[in-house]
Amino acid sequence: MKIAIAQINCTVGDLAGNAARIADYAQRAKVQGADILLTPELGLCGYPAEDLLLRDGFYHACDTVLHELAKQVQGITVLVGHPHKVGKSCYNAASVLRDGNIVRTYHKHSLPNHSVFDEERYFAHGNEACVIEVGGVKCGIIICADVWHEHAPFRAKEAGAQVLLVLNASPYHFDKQATRYETIRERIGEIGVPVVYANLVGGQDELVFDGASFAMDDEGRLTHQFPAFDEMLGFVEMRDGKPVPGVRESVVKDEASIYRALCLGVRDYIQKNRFPGVLLGLSGGIDSALTLAVAVDALGADKVLAVMMPSPYTAQISIDDSREMVKLLGVRYQELDIGPTFAALQQTLAPLFEGLPADTTEENLQARIRGTLLMAISNKSGSLVLTTGNKSEMTVGYCTLYGDMAGGFAVIKDVSKTWVYRLARWRNAQGHVIPERIITRPPSAELRPEQTDQDSLPPYDVLDAIMACYVEKNMSIPRIMALGYAEADVLRVVKLIRIAEYKRRQAPVGVRITDRGFGKDWRYPITVRYRDDF
Repeated sequence: MKIAIAQINCTVGDLAGNAARIADYAQRAKVQGADILLTPELGLCGYPAEDLLLRDGFYHACDTVLHELAKQVQGITVLVGHPHKVGKSCYNAASVLRDGNIVRTYHKHSLPNHSVFDEERYFAHGNEACVIEVGGVKCGIIICADVWHEHAPFRAKEAGAQVLLVLNASPYHFDKQATRYETIRERIGEIGVPVVYANLVGGQDELVFDGASFAMDDEGRLTHQFPAFDEMLGFVEMRDGKPVPGVRESVVKDEASIYRALCLGVRDYIQKNRFPGVLLGLSGGIDSALTLAVAVDALGADKVLAVMMPSPYTAQISIDDSREMVKLLGVRYQELDIGPTFAALQQTLAPLFEGLPADTTEENLQARIRGTLLMAISNKSGSLVLTTGNKSEMTVGYCTLYGDMAGGFAVIKDVSKTWVYRLARWRNAQGHVIPERIITRPPSAELRPEQTDQDSLPPYDVLDAIMACYVEKNMSIPRIMALGYAEADVLRVVKLIRIAEYKRRQAPVGVRITDRGFGKDWRYPITVRYRDDF
């Protein structure tokens, strides 16, 4: 038996487009001798469809397209993920299409309801096994989270499954593939059958799906590893009930995987939402430099506009470095001096501010001027503003509402400052695009004379470590301090995280690259009296 894997990029709600993609891959797989095609979880409607799954009309539309797709399937068996309504119950389902008919439908057993997942909001739990025979091999069908738990795989094995075919929409985070391997090996150790794992690829709002589909034999040995971050049609040949070793692509790791995830997230957000291009404020600093590099690599230089907006506090080297970088990348570039606008606004506000010392008000005013200019260009051109703030800044509120937070997509929202530097160096190692001085000079918002980030924040290696402990690992303050971090630093960072929540809620979506990003999987109250200082 020959199993084909369609690692495809589906768009939420594009039912006709997704169905056409599945039909195309089915035809290509059949021509290359495949007996069965495995497609991603909910591939017909895209994942996650969120509250579209509360609309009866959406289920009806999916059902109509599924039946139309089934009529096109001849000479091959195709497994298609789709939402399925039976009476008043809704299911995350996979249907078996063969010779123009829908011959079986499986309902997902395990519904994740943590981090970015809300499946219990939409679906009921299935309980029945689904085993079909293809090419003389009994194939058990399960869906994504089913393979992370014992129940569904055991039910499939009891029903006679000789191989598990798993439809997945497993989102990327750093080092996720290692966790998948570990989980699948655990299941194989329990039931002793091979697993073929097909994963979705593409960006959907803050989520990125990395593909990286694979197969393991009945002893947990990796027999196939397909590419990450790209659409592809892969094949797994089964002989004597075992996958015959085949394609073994290297797994993309570390900086390379994060960078590719950022590029894919930007590309799909812009293209799927049909923006003609993007623009961003280029400051001469490391965050905007990395954001610009990602934007160009994702979309092409012709789709990117960089705008430098110097104020009276902008260093000449920041302007010089920005000019050098846009030349290296070949992007469109504009300089807009905000000095006169800043002076005019200060004059307008003078009667209200008379006798009061300058403070962050004047600093934020500069950021908001820049945000206003970028949004004006966006309105006029139709291009989307990319914000340039990183996770470290977002965590502790070192960012300005309606200023540097103004925009439509926050590319490095889930990337700590420490990782910003690592990614910048990695990108330069692939080809020099970021001037070295941007990487080596002390970071500064340049909103007052001689300003550096460390005037207001702990050193970034300390800040990022505390942030990772508190935000990503849910560690208590005593546990963090027990790791050797100073009490004052820990209390300061935790307090800043707490009081910055109202800002974070108003930030644009951005690419999730950690297992606890700053989107759906961080849900803290803004108005709250609880203090977890100790």
